[in-house]
Amino acid sequence: MNYRFLGRTGLRVSELCLGAMTFGRENEATEEESRAIMDRFAELGGNFIDTANVYSLGGSEEIVGRWLKDKNREDWVVATKVRFPMGEGPNDLGLSRKHVLASAEASLRRLQTDYIDLFQVHCWDPITPLEETLSTLDQLVKKGVVRYVGASNYTGWQLQRAIDLSRESGWESFVCLQPQYNLLCRSTEWELIPVALREGLGVIPWSPLRGGWLSGKFRRGMTEPPKGSRVEVASAKGWGEAWQHYNVESTWRVIDALQAVANAAGKTPAQVAINWLLRKPAVTAPIIGARRMDQLETNLAAVGWELDSHHVKQLDEVSQPTLPYPYDFIDVAPR
Repeated sequence: MNYRFLGRTGLRVSELCLGAMTFGRENEATEEESRAIMDRFAELGGNFIDTANVYSLGGSEEIVGRWLKDKNREDWVVATKVRFPMGEGPNDLGLSRKHVLASAEASLRRLQTDYIDLFQVHCWDPITPLEETLSTLDQLVKKGVVRYVGASNYTGWQLQRAIDLSRESGWESFVCLQPQYNLLCRSTEWELIPVALREGLGVIPWSPLRGGWLSGKFRRGMTEPPKGSRVEVASAKGWGEAWQHYNVESTWRVIDALQAVANAAGKTPAQVAINWLLRKPAVTAPIIGARRMDQLETNLAAVGWELDSHHVKQLDEVSQPTLPYPYDFIDVAPR
């Protein structure tokens, strides 16, 4: 496992980040399985774990915390998030000062640690003034309970405005962006990646396999998702990676090309999809999740080698989405 700087910071993180969303989740990874997954990740040199307070309503953080208690805390970079509902109360969600401070304290307790390495806002909050959120994050850094702050699920203008406001106010600014980014979601490149490159943010993409669509389990001609797969569950619950959202020709073209490249490279489709992402500008560490040890082993084997440039180009071309306005107009404007 190699290490990369998180954006322009001096913080070194492993080139793969272990996502803990499955930890303690129903029909996914039990605590015993989660601990084994973290042990294996550590054995191969991983030092970067991403969780969130909302994952299993705190259960994921608790599992990570109990595992971390027996480790040298300074060896680990632990990221968590705040924004989504943690209860039924009127202030149990959002990015108000009250909720952010209460959530940080609760995350510290569950993680059994004195500080959070990377505290991220999980999504834009259209209600709370941005000044209130950013000044509160700055307060947490100055207090010493948070080392760095980041954002997830922002638009380009929202991210740039947050960075500009922090700079204008002398507050700690976002150093990291956690967007969805994969072969089936490249709109991230339209504005978010350029902002990250210009402002020096590290990018840690979530869902590099789009919930399993890029794992190799899906082939053209299928009429339904595999039994027991995440996509089957997503289809029943209406999640983003549901069958009804991705059973379209553009998806199957990407999957066809991904399988062809994997065959030529002697790798699995999952390994190719993750390695492709590692080659992209601004990307620091894709977040890999696993419900089982065999999934983890497959994903970990995405590093230690590089896709040939012609394979990267092949995947770039087949996965390029049609540009909407104004991106299409700007793309063909005279230079």
